[in-house]
Amino acid sequence: MSEVSIDKIHFNRDEILNLKYKSYNNFPLIYILHHQGKRTAYIGESFQIRNRLNTHLRDDLKKRLKEVLLISHEKFHQSATYNIETNLINYFIADQKYQLLNKSQITQSVTHNYYNKSEYHHNIFNDIWEKLKNDELVDNTLEHLQNKDIFKLSPYKELSESQVELKGRIIEFCKTNINGENKAVFFIHGEAGTGKSVVLSSTFNAIQDLSKEEDSEFKGTENHLLVNHQEMIKTYESISKSLPNLKKKNFMKPTPFINAVEKGKIKSDITLVDEAHLLLSRPDKFNAYNGENQLQDIINLSKVTIVVFDEKQFLKLKSFWSQNLLEEAGSSHHVERYQLTDQFRIQAEQPVIEWIDQFVDKKVCPVPVTEGDYELKIFNHAGAMFEEIAKKDKEHQLSRVVATFDYEHKKDGGSYYVEEPGFKGLWNRTTYKETWAEHPDTIKEVGSIYTIQGFDLNYVGVILGPSVSYDEDKKQLKILTEKYQDKEAFRESRTLKAEYHTGKGKEQIILNSINVLMKRGVKGLYIYASDKKLRKVLNDNYFGDEQL
Repeated sequence: MSEVSIDKIHFNRDEILNLKYKSYNNFPLIYILHHQGKRTAYIGESFQIRNRLNTHLRDDLKKRLKEVLLISHEKFHQSATYNIETNLINYFIADQKYQLLNKSQITQSVTHNYYNKSEYHHNIFNDIWEKLKNDELVDNTLEHLQNKDIFKLSPYKELSESQVELKGRIIEFCKTNINGENKAVFFIHGEAGTGKSVVLSSTFNAIQDLSKEEDSEFKGTENHLLVNHQEMIKTYESISKSLPNLKKKNFMKPTPFINAVEKGKIKSDITLVDEAHLLLSRPDKFNAYNGENQLQDIINLSKVTIVVFDEKQFLKLKSFWSQNLLEEAGSSHHVERYQLTDQFRIQAEQPVIEWIDQFVDKKVCPVPVTEGDYELKIFNHAGAMFEEIAKKDKEHQLSRVVATFDYEHKKDGGSYYVEEPGFKGLWNRTTYKETWAEHPDTIKEVGSIYTIQGFDLNYVGVILGPSVSYDEDKKQLKILTEKYQDKEAFRESRTLKAEYHTGKGKEQIILNSINVLMKRGVKGLYIYASDKKLRKVLNDNYFGDEQL
């Protein structure tokens, strides 16, 4: 294929008129309007570029932009330019050099194939980006941006068919119920890696864009997206810097949100709740929550509530949720439900995903031999696993070691460590301004469920600590809850039956944490077991590379 061509013109009527003499006039191309001094830009694609640019000249915001980059190629077609336009928006958001004026495509951006897509998606796009980088319109390499959480959670990521369907249903649900007399709740169920957060990010941005449109049902609404982790708050706040209708104040943690609404400081018409399985189901003075049930409070304080939930990811007894509790929370309201099932995070064959699910179900099965782009490896030594993860980080970036919460850690500002034979790593640091996995120093550390939940890694090395053992008689995992060091996770909840306090709920928390950790890696999962019995049975069931 021939090379990409980029022409530069001033954004005015005379230069737009002259485009009728260009060879690419009436052919598909991509364009970038920008004002370098004000760091503002708009990205689009069109096959009638003069008409499109003249339309932008009549727009109060876009007419303030000064320059136009016209990106053309003799083999461009509309599927390719649409795909490249979407990619450019995602990478510009991650690059953070420009604030974009782009508004949501509402329910579009569905992932689709077309002839020779790989050539356009990779080679031609890489060529475009390098030219933009040489012209100092962007700062970072594609590889660097691909590993940033703000890229992975960009509201403009292409969605699968099921994700587009879900996004459309959520928006229609909100339109139908925003002015109704009764509360309305939309429950989204999906396990780790099924793309729940990406749909929520895309949908929330669409709702915020619609809230600024004069003829929209959402005009003037005040809406919020709630997340439980400060790490995730950082990511959304970074995304908000690049898009016109997202603000820091739109993103909150549940307890501050509930307290602010109850005190009349804010209101919320539509509230989206990510990882609702982490909401409190009992009072918690430590977190300044005095209510009985955070989900019920959020529903009561909002007109419409969108709830993302995975009961396999609750990590504390005080956050215990079951199907019955969910049904009770929405029992007196209009309720709809949706189930996400496709796995988007792990680039592994189905046998690997099934093996992880069986392991979390306490079954230690033969470890499937992996081929292609995903690696599943068992290690005899934590130090050897750490060295392999460090190598992967140099090659692919965003590769880290994590562990079950089986090692002492106190919130006193001190340094604590994960120690295994031949290995010692700084443990569970949460003081970084950026997300834990993106800080370069954390390659020397060990993360926990609290530093990594909700985020992707390329390769994850999981240390299964002393609480995860093996029952040789029953031939299954044996969970030793007394060895689990996250004591806050075991504080009692009045919503739980007695048997959960005596071990069932505690065991499930540890199994859930294993599920969270093992499903972090996009390209690979490495495992080391501290417990000798479990380490032996894993090795006996492993038929991959020579043991490390």
